[in-house]
Amino acid sequence: MKSYQLTNEKDFAKFQQILSNKIRNGFIVIEKNDKLPYVVLSKEKKQIDSSLQLTLVFATLGLWSIVWFYLIISLSRKKQILVALDEDGNVFEEKCLSN
Repeated sequence: MKSYQLTNEKDFAKFQQILSNKIRNGFIVIEKNDKLPYVVLSKEKKQIDSSLQLTLVFATLGLWSIVWFYLIISLSRKKQILVALDEDGNVFEEKCLSN
């Protein structure tokens, strides 16, 4: 089995920059592999203040309900992503299947 070697420090620096941006945005590292390199990140679901949202729906005569539904769909799930560096030095990100 062949060992993977990082040939370009510039690509690894780009990988680290993307990781630090994700961590700054609330993701936490749940799995890490330095040999390949890849990292699995997770972000917990957020609670939405329903009383504030309902007040905004009434104040905007129902128009805010579109935004509220979007917030429910996008923020109410736990998110897991994989950030990795491939053999060509490209950084990529994929969604992981959650439980």
